[in-house]
Amino acid sequence: MTTISTQIAQVLAKLNITSLNPMQEAAIDSWKEGNDLVLLSPTGSGKTLAYLLPILESLKPDVKGVQAVVLVPSRELALQIDQVFKSMDTPYKAMSCYGGRPAMDEHRTMKGIQPSVIIGTPGRMNDHLSKQNFDASTVRTLVIDEFDKCLEFGFQEEMATVIGQLPKLQRRFLLSATDSEEIPQFTGLNHTTKLNFLDEQETLSERIHIYKVLSPIKDKLETLYKLLCTFGSRSTLVFCNHRESVERVGKYLQSQKLPCGVFHGGMEQEDRERSLYKFRNGSCHVLISTDLAARGLDIPDIDNIVHYHLPIQEDGYIHRNGRTARWEAEGNSYIIMHSEETLPSYITEEPETFVLPDNPPKPSQPKFVTLYIGKGKKDKINKIDIVGFLFKKGNLNKEDVGRIDVKDHYSFAAISRKKVKQTLSMVRNEKIKGVKTIIEEAKW
Repeated sequence: MTTISTQIAQVLAKLNITSLNPMQEAAIDSWKEGNDLVLLSPTGSGKTLAYLLPILESLKPDVKGVQAVVLVPSRELALQIDQVFKSMDTPYKAMSCYGGRPAMDEHRTMKGIQPSVIIGTPGRMNDHLSKQNFDASTVRTLVIDEFDKCLEFGFQEEMATVIGQLPKLQRRFLLSATDSEEIPQFTGLNHTTKLNFLDEQETLSERIHIYKVLSPIKDKLETLYKLLCTFGSRSTLVFCNHRESVERVGKYLQSQKLPCGVFHGGMEQEDRERSLYKFRNGSCHVLISTDLAARGLDIPDIDNIVHYHLPIQEDGYIHRNGRTARWEAEGNSYIIMHSEETLPSYITEEPETFVLPDNPPKPSQPKFVTLYIGKGKKDKINKIDIVGFLFKKGNLNKEDVGRIDVKDHYSFAAISRKKVKQTLSMVRNEKIKGVKTIIEEAKW
């Protein structure tokens, strides 16, 4: 049993976590020994806390400037880690940096909040380092999250350049969901401890029920539609191999009045974030995606994974399925196939056949609807203010209100679909903390 510090105990209490899992305990214990660390662990096993907690322990309150840099392969993962660190509610500041938004805005944020931790994609991190937007000499710790994905995306040179601009680096922490024969030399790992928890993948497979669904024709759209209708309002991720397929499937399902979101790398950042937000808060229970959603996204409680197309490599299949059955939960994975298709060699056991009903139910409507509120952090509005407003002025109770997200200049609140008309009528012309604002159903 790991002996945790008072600081970590306080963080866990704030996160409502009663205990760490064995992988997280091993990471904390190994970090205390002073070596560089390589942690191999499956998707969904809690790797983010496994390095954020040791980072927290290594931060020094008397040091002004950035003390730790976290490199990630995608903006979504950067945002997720940033949110987790902020939810830990420590005295230290963190921020995320990534392409798709002005670097100057990020620089202004750096100067304003003076972060101790910066989480970013390699390209954007190099941009800030080359312009000396923050003092690299105070950085002592480097984390590379989803290191295997960073290599797969071809970030070797960019990562090497980042590391080359951190002259006082003392500790390195690499995390991956797959093992590799050797770690590239540019990482500069020294006196390395390797923790391998990939055997837990076998335990994960025991909690996932695999089914195949037979499509009578090559075009599997109608079969997918019927399958999703049988799921009702259960949270479902549908994977396609190509962006064009994601768009095609999404348009078809929407034409059939089945609410769904789409998510792929060709979308504008704002559109991607909106799709994820609706999926997370229960305003949309189906998300169609490429493998971009297979890793690095914080989407809890996914009931079903559907492979509209199967990935070419086994790693892709494992990571997709790893989006469900997280944190000891159980989940389901469905493979849609027509008669001319065969299972790839990496699926060694024949899945059970899932028989679709002759008359599936009509598409179910999501439990929640998202409200747009035209005020945010810059207007001194927080989550507690919004909850209190919805309870008092909208006559809602705890069961009627879901996830609330407060941005700088606006907010989103998920409320019960059954009560949205009543609520909008009751809050019309009402003020939040004495401020009048727009409150309406979010237009996506």
